Amino acid sequence: MRFYFISGEASGDLHASKVIRELKLRAPKSEFRAWGGDLMEEAGATIVKHYRDLAFMGFAEVLANIGTIMRNIRICKSDIQNYQPDAIVLIDYPGFNLRIAKWAKKQGFKVYYYISPQLWAWKKGRVEIIRQFVDQLYVILPFELSFYKKEGIDVNYVGHPLLDAIQEHPWNIFFREQNQLDERPILALLPGSRKQEITNILPIMLKAAESFSNYQVVVAGAPAQPDSLYESLIKDYKVRLLRNDTYNLLKNSHLAAVTSGTATLETALIGVPEVVVYKGSRLSYEIGKRIVDIPFISLVNLILEKLSVTELIQTQFTVQNLTLELKKLENPDIRERVERDYQELRDKLGNAGASKVLAEDLLKRMLTH
Repeated sequence: MRFYFISGEASGDLHASKVIRELKLRAPKSEFRAWGGDLMEEAGATIVKHYRDLAFMGFAEVLANIGTIMRNIRICKSDIQNYQPDAIVLIDYPGFNLRIAKWAKKQGFKVYYYISPQLWAWKKGRVEIIRQFVDQLYVILPFELSFYKKEGIDVNYVGHPLLDAIQEHPWNIFFREQNQLDERPILALLPGSRKQEITNILPIMLKAAESFSNYQVVVAGAPAQPDSLYESLIKDYKVRLLRNDTYNLLKNSHLAAVTSGTATLETALIGVPEVVVYKGSRLSYEIGKRIVDIPFISLVNLILEKLSVTELIQTQFTVQNLTLELKKLENPDIRERVERDYQELRDKLGNAGASKVLAEDLLKRMLTH
């Protein structure tokens, strides 16, 4: 069987790589071609384009790069036609993947979507695209199941793949020694995975971290970004840059400042009290707040359906506010409340095994249709 995977960012690369490995276990002769990253390549996929060349975040940024995006869509369609896969598996990345789904289904390809676009948050008109052009939708958040059922769409809730990733991660008990870190508490800074996020967000994080002189401050580097990007931003601060070991960093951290996205959920599942932040271009923010209809930006708060972790967005994201909110998380009573919320979060997400469930269901559908 021939599979064509499309993912446009680091988290999708991780989740897709897990599914590819599960498919290879069950169908060893399968072939994989993909838009993705290093993890998908390591799992056995031939990479057409790396996600570092695809990730544009925010309305203004998308508009500025619309020519590149449309060119990539044309390249992708042509490559799919040449490859003639038995199944196309789309991973999140809705602006790109929904266009591909619409085209691919009309060409007669089987289209499967893993990690639903956040249609419950905005552009609910896109639900009709899922209904018409996706053969099966696999969702990973509990409330997505009821959302799509209300829309009359058949969905399969497979659980959240981060539970797999965290459970299977090789934890390093010698993390501090191997990274020349002493026994002082660690403040982890996770400034995102895209260049524009990092340049907007990391400088504010670094200035706030100066108030935590009794901590070791460690910046988690994104795998697709060069050291030079971080070095230009951290050169005037006493901080460490750590590459490709964010889970072990979080496991050893006392506090974390985390850019909104998948990392906020990873941080919570590992158990680190966090402050969630985000700052994009003013144009993107002004457009977004008029069409996005959700009470929170963090996945932690959305799943819990309450404000559990503090969110500092756009003008609220200042050095003073971030410092204040991180200081609050040093309070034992607040930390105890956060841990109770995190346990509730784990309970809501259920058991691990999302990649395995998806791979088995996908193969069953392909063999019976």
